[in-house]
Amino acid sequence: MEIGWYPAPAKLNLFLHVLGRRADGYHELQTVFRLIDHGDRVGIAVRNDAEVRFSGIFGEDNLCVRAARLLQSQTRKGCDIALEKNLPIGGGLGGGSSDAATVLLVLNKLWGLGLTRQRLMQICLPLGADIPFFIYGRNALGEGIGERLQALDLPPAWYLVLTPQVSVSTRETFESALTLPSKRLKIPPFLSGQGANDLEAAVVARYPDVAAGLAWLRQHRPQARMTGSGACVFAEFETEAEARALHSALPGVMKGFVARGLDRHPLYGFTD
Repeated sequence: MEIGWYPAPAKLNLFLHVLGRRADGYHELQTVFRLIDHGDRVGIAVRNDAEVRFSGIFGEDNLCVRAARLLQSQTRKGCDIALEKNLPIGGGLGGGSSDAATVLLVLNKLWGLGLTRQRLMQICLPLGADIPFFIYGRNALGEGIGERLQALDLPPAWYLVLTPQVSVSTRETFESALTLPSKRLKIPPFLSGQGANDLEAAVVARYPDVAAGLAWLRQHRPQARMTGSGACVFAEFETEAEARALHSALPGVMKGFVARGLDRHPLYGFTD
């Protein structure tokens, strides 16, 4: 079977509040997830044997491979997987989680498993707390460790995302974020600029490139903030022209991209 290529879009955390530490060691969170039209691409083809073959970074430890093997408990089929990586690793854009979600959505369809969206979300949770959001496939309020999701209708928006050339460890960021527990926001509705990112101060203190990018963005858009546990930072705009105008003014040492906010995952229709 010829390999087909499928999108794995990035996400932004429009805010991220750490509400406290749970008994299991994880942190209780509240966040708003936003899909954007920039991401990786995953190539997938069904095999006639039960092998999972992967070409891409991290080899057998890649979340794409782990996701495929997780679904193999439902079938004796195999697949070839390739990965075109466009999103930075350790950037807070959910790249690895989105890649894994795309594998699960596509293989569920190509292997004819017929698993529901809710079942896929349950199956994938041990792989990572962000993966259920990408399976869910809609902009959402996320609570718990991010796995409890409530759909949100967000207005059209464009984003300038800066990608500092550093990889931030989520675990280290949570361990070093000595913030007092935030208050839970009453959502919906969600208003642009609401809330904050409670992990931002810890990352800015440790990574000068993140601090510089955020400071530059805030000169132009005071509500700019970091996504996830970093390293990427972003600003929101009503129009593409505004976002591209600021992108064209980026200092030479800074890199970034312009993206449009999505309402749904491009593969939303792959499961019920």
